[in-house]
Amino acid sequence: MKLYLTGPHTRGLRPRLEKAGFAFSSSADEADLIFVCGGDGAMLTAAADYPDRLIFAMRDEETAPLCPRHSVEAQLSMLLSGRAKRTDLPRLAGEANGKTLYGINDIFIHNKINVAAMRYDVMIDSELYGREIVGDGVGVSTVHGSTAYYRSITHSVFRTGIGLAFSNSTELVNHLVLPESSRVRIRILRGPCEMVADNSRKSVPLSEGDEALIRLSGETTPILGLDVFMCPECRMMRHDLRRTVIRKRTGGASA
Repeated sequence: MKLYLTGPHTRGLRPRLEKAGFAFSSSADEADLIFVCGGDGAMLTAAADYPDRLIFAMRDEETAPLCPRHSVEAQLSMLLSGRAKRTDLPRLAGEANGKTLYGINDIFIHNKINVAAMRYDVMIDSELYGREIVGDGVGVSTVHGSTAYYRSITHSVFRTGIGLAFSNSTELVNHLVLPESSRVRIRILRGPCEMVADNSRKSVPLSEGDEALIRLSGETTPILGLDVFMCPECRMMRHDLRRTVIRKRTGGASA
């Protein structure tokens, strides 16, 4: 199996991959698998750069401790033996001004000037849901993305459908979980704004009168080992490590 390595922590991992029996390719197009080592941002970047390629995601054990069941060697064994679970993550599409952005987490529209709120209308399947909402942003999340930015805004997650979240709106606007077939259209009444997807550096500028359509694209990004990458036990170990680092930095004060 030929791997194309990407992510910020692959250099130190290469000897262990070679010892396990993997070969490498200098071209992503010629590789059997995109192997990314890093955190959530590294995985999202790989998903954006290689959306239709099979990706294996592994956290860097130096900065993100791994639980005993998910050591590097255990994960490599799972990958070599074909036991790594495949997950096909749905991709959102955000369309505006002739451009399209894709995201496996979320697509959001934000105010471009921090001290000036955006003003916008929201339509769901051609029906007006919110008129002249004033706030910092609005966006749509996948189930996978519901544990990320969507959760920080709504303090909730969901298991089916797509989520519609409103960031710091001046009016009371209910966050929604919508059917997967829903089409959310945002009309900008006051900008400037920009549409962004996941952690991509790409964005689409939006001005007064512009509209953006956000929906599920019908396409998916295949990820191997996502269940291990998102392991709750590994996550608790990372949180414990961060709390320990904070205590040391603050002279023993609780985090």
